[in-house]
Amino acid sequence: MKKYFQFDELGTNYRSEIIGGLTTFLAMAYILVVNPMILSLETVEGLPEFMYMDKGAVFTATAIAAGIGSILMGVLAKYPIALAPGMGLNAFFAFTVVLEFGIPWQMALTGVFVAGVIFILLSLTGIRETIINAIPTELKYAVGAGIGLFITFVGLQNSKIIVSSDTVIVGLGDLTDPNILLTIFGLVITVIMMVKGIKGGIFYGMLITAIVGMIFSLVPTPTGIVSSVPDIAPTFGAALDPIFKDPSSLLNHQFLIVVLTFLFVNFFDTAGTLISVANQAGLMKEGKLPRAGKALLADAIATTAGAVAGTSTTTSYVESTAGVAAGARSGFAAVVTGVLLLLSLFFYPVLSVITSYVTAPALIIVGVLMVSSLGNIEWTKFEIAVPAFFVIIAMPLTYSIATGIAIGFIFYPITMIVAGRIKEIHPIMYGLWVIFICYFIFL
Repeated sequence: MKKYFQFDELGTNYRSEIIGGLTTFLAMAYILVVNPMILSLETVEGLPEFMYMDKGAVFTATAIAAGIGSILMGVLAKYPIALAPGMGLNAFFAFTVVLEFGIPWQMALTGVFVAGVIFILLSLTGIRETIINAIPTELKYAVGAGIGLFITFVGLQNSKIIVSSDTVIVGLGDLTDPNILLTIFGLVITVIMMVKGIKGGIFYGMLITAIVGMIFSLVPTPTGIVSSVPDIAPTFGAALDPIFKDPSSLLNHQFLIVVLTFLFVNFFDTAGTLISVANQAGLMKEGKLPRAGKALLADAIATTAGAVAGTSTTTSYVESTAGVAAGARSGFAAVVTGVLLLLSLFFYPVLSVITSYVTAPALIIVGVLMVSSLGNIEWTKFEIAVPAFFVIIAMPLTYSIATGIAIGFIFYPITMIVAGRIKEIHPIMYGLWVIFICYFIFL
């Protein structure tokens, strides 16, 4: 096992990998609760019954897709990266495709399934890996830093330290709120342990924060330990029904838009996450991502399997950076996370203690670690600084990794050509330039 996952080469051990995998699980466990809530449209009243997905079935599908996807990533690509249904993509699925377009959730799942199959083909042919390796090294660093700012912003927002404001868009939350004080306490404790060089400090910070939260009744105490697994039958296989029963229903521009959007956002969300996590873990080799093809294949298989099970697009999770910060370096950590995600099917009551106030300190600290890649960018070269800056700043401001990548990549060929460095531009970057322009125009 140690030889397969290259423990000696990566300078890691079982303890570090287990703590890293557990930390990633705790940082992303919220998706097991949030994803069913979003896809089931439980917050929207007055809809016809057929528009609602079964919440219990979606929970089971979410855990299965995330668990299998994470294990595949660990075993095939040997990266400490976990997968799960992506935030943002699930909102697009529920509120745009189903609610706004009026497309049945079964057909929306078909869109996810078709996108997954296309991803598998692109991964097997090496096209996805070729595109990722064509991205300039400094833009890869920018992507990592941008995701760092993005995930910090998510942590600040989830804990309500930063809230929306009618006058200045965002502002400081109520710092007298006991829940916010719990997050600040967790942040201080985590910072102290990180400064002291305590390995696994992020994990221990979350653990201490959860315990303190329960003591002061800010975090719910689990009402039980084990519960039965919700029935997956209401959603399982629904994605295949339109294909076999009514394929003509898929021949319309709305369904095409759905598939293209899932393709675009997942492609570059995954690329950005792979690059940033691999860079933080020290796995990048000469600006390229080793075994990128296998990582992308694992992601594609997870998306396809997740659609069949009954959930939206499965993608690589930026929360994996929390596990890397806690010591994860190999795919064994992803396997640990995957096993815990599958075990969570039986321990749903315990998940109630993993609140956003508990995980927020980890996300904020991870952002600090990830922006270190800013030092690798040639800021004195304006043709590099402009696209890199737009990648970094657009991610948190647009709340989208893919949009940040798109904006920066549109400017890159322009600035490089004007600077007389046209020979340094990989031909694929011109193709991406056209694709990103079309994305903003049509999608």
